[in-house]
Amino acid sequence: MTYIAKKCGICFQPPSIILIYKEDNKDKIRQRIMPIRNFSKFSDCSRAAEQLKNNPRHKAYLEGVSLRQLKKFYGLLKGHLGGQSLAESLEQIRQEETIDPEEDMNKLDDKELAKRKSIMDELFEKNRKKKDDPDFIYNVEVEFPQDEQLESCGWDVESGEEI
Repeated sequence: MTYIAKKCGICFQPPSIILIYKEDNKDKIRQRIMPIRNFSKFSDCSRAAEQLKNNPRHKAYLEGVSLRQLKKFYGLLKGHLGGQSLAESLEQIRQEETIDPEEDMNKLDDKELAKRKSIMDELFEKNRKKKDDPDFIYNVEVEFPQDEQLESCGWDVESGEEI
């Protein structure tokens, strides 16, 4: 049986993920409450989200919910358990998912770099124009203004010396 996720949210007391879903062949909207057990302010949000998504009891229901969204919910719960307000937790999650263009990615470890790349990939896919989009144009040609004289660089000037 296939389930279509309509809404997903988190409840802090008692800690649980709430899913509003619809069965594929029926028009009835249902609610599923998935309790969060053994989670503390020191727990790993990614691991907990993966465990919930792969749990045999909830797997079929959570197919329409992204792992990133579940990680956000666990991050909100972790902030709540750590004493942060909802606004502070949301701001912290927003900062983690925003890429600073001035940041030197060469200095990041592999795990952080993979996280930044996945954020960039998701943003690219969200902004990408597809053939089915109504404002898709196949062959776009753009003329860039030449306000200033272009400077030539030393490396692109042909020299008389042969290497």
